Amino acid sequence: MGTFRTTIIDFETTGLSPRNGDRIIEVGAVAVENARIVARFQSLMNPGLRVSAFIENYTGISNRMLAQAPTIAEVMPQLLAFLGEYPLVAHNAAFDQRFLDAECARLGHPRGQPMACSLLLARRVYPEAPGHSLEALVRYKRLTTSGVHHRALADAEMTAHLWLALLHDLKREHALRQLPFELLLQLITLPRKNVPAFLARVAAAQGSAVPELEPM
Repeated sequence: MGTFRTTIIDFETTGLSPRNGDRIIEVGAVAVENARIVARFQSLMNPGLRVSAFIENYTGISNRMLAQAPTIAEVMPQLLAFLGEYPLVAHNAAFDQRFLDAECARLGHPRGQPMACSLLLARRVYPEAPGHSLEALVRYKRLTTSGVHHRALADAEMTAHLWLALLHDLKREHALRQLPFELLLQLITLPRKNVPAFLARVAAAQGSAVPELEPM
C-alpha cells in the first residue's frame, strides 16, 4: 500500500489580508508521511514593501533581513513544486489559504489540492482544551517544540506534531481504522455535538474487516 503524504504549511505576513495589499514574508512547510516529518521547506520572501515595527517585533523578521531575501515571485515556484498536489493542512487555515491563493493567482496557477484546518479539527477532538491556539494546544498535548513561535518553519513543525496527535487520538478514541482526508474535511464542518455520532457511524461502516492503514 502506498504512503499517504500531507503537507503542513505556515506563512508569516505583513498583515492580515492580501485584499489590503498584505504579502507573505516567510513560508515554512513540512511534508508528513507515515507519522513522521520527511521533508522541509523554508524561505524568507521579500514582499517589496516595508513591514511595520509590530510585525518586526512579532515575528523577529526585520526589514533588513527581507531586503536580502529572494522575492515572492522567485520563491513561489519552488514552494509550489514542494507542495505538489498533496493535501494541505494549516492552523487557522483560512488565513494561510487566503495568502496562498492570492500568490497562486498572481502566477496564474490556482491551488488544486484541498486544505484542512487543524484548529477546527482540534475544537472537535479536544473541546476540553483551555484554548485552541497553536501554542495552547502544544502545551495541552505536551508536543515537541523548538520553543520558537511566529516563525514559519517552527510553527509548521508544531502544527505537524499537533496534526499527527489529532489523527492518533481520533483513531484510538473512536475505533477508526482509516482517516481519509475527505472525512477530515467533513468532520471540521460538523457542529461539535454531532461529532461522536458521526464518528460512531464511520467506525461501524469501516468494520473489522477493513485492513489497518499505515499510520499518518
